[in-house]
Amino acid sequence: MTQSKKIAILGASGYTGAELVRLISSHPFMDIVALGAERKAGMEMSEVFPHLRHLNLPKLIKTEEINFNNIDLCFCALPHVTSQNIISKLPNNLKIIDLSADFRLRDTSEYLKWYDCEHQAPNLQLEAIYGLTEFYRDSIKSARLVAGTGCNAAAGQYALRPIIKANLISLEDIIIDLKTGVSGAGRTLKEGLLHSELSEGSHPYAIGGTHRHLAEFDQEFSKLAGKSVKIQFTPTLLPVNRGIIANVYVKGDPKLIYDEFEKIYSKEYFIKLLPFGETPSTRHIRGSNFCHIGVTGDRISGRTMIIVALDNLTKGSSGQALQNANLMLGLPEEMGLEMAPLFP
Repeated sequence: MTQSKKIAILGASGYTGAELVRLISSHPFMDIVALGAERKAGMEMSEVFPHLRHLNLPKLIKTEEINFNNIDLCFCALPHVTSQNIISKLPNNLKIIDLSADFRLRDTSEYLKWYDCEHQAPNLQLEAIYGLTEFYRDSIKSARLVAGTGCNAAAGQYALRPIIKANLISLEDIIIDLKTGVSGAGRTLKEGLLHSELSEGSHPYAIGGTHRHLAEFDQEFSKLAGKSVKIQFTPTLLPVNRGIIANVYVKGDPKLIYDEFEKIYSKEYFIKLLPFGETPSTRHIRGSNFCHIGVTGDRISGRTMIIVALDNLTKGSSGQALQNANLMLGLPEEMGLEMAPLFP
């Protein structure tokens, strides 16, 4: 029998922290032994998230109160900047998965450019592995520090990585028109996320090349192509809690693109390629670690539309993190993540 792994979650009072608790609670070989929170330290998890009151969970405590000596793996669901400062003080032998943006960008000068502050742990950045599981699986298995991707960045990469690598599309004309649920903005109170401000409408944000997940697209697509690749990306906020749907427009043959996806994704448990011409929906992946991909041609010859749907809190963040944790701990990759989506 595999011995249960002891797990700590920092930032447990946020959405991704709560999602980690929800997922790990049904994992047969993981036990949550510490939950870190700053402003809500001293509270029971059931007070912060009543939907978890059926679980026997440790009380929320400050990070400095946690004894990391017997912990096998720590999830850090903390804001950027805060995360790197705390991780730099954790034991050197501790396996860590960071859900913030702090270790996603290999070039720390790019971090300064996109996040407006100097990186405080450049030595840690050197050992961090980018956490898009299906494409960095072998490196993740032996990693000590894994940087989870941005949720929007994950959706866009599932649509584009295989066909950029296979040289099936024009790199000068890539458009991602992405819609996302409001939970991607986190749990901090913001005026623009109040129900009366957000409901009954939707709006684009971070337009004109200012969205920080563009840094991940630039990094990953340029690495694949062997030259600079810059895409056009417009995110739109939807008045829904969960879900991302990305409409990706490229110049390339739809049948060749579909065949390439079939070749790459047929062996992936969590990536489901739909029949040609069928389109995915966020309602069919909600609350799950699955990603649905649809491919269709356009009325303009030589153009293809790729549609990707995933749950921003699960496959885009906490589910991806647990998938990576399984690899790092030598456990089956799908363990604790095989639940069906919630419907309706």
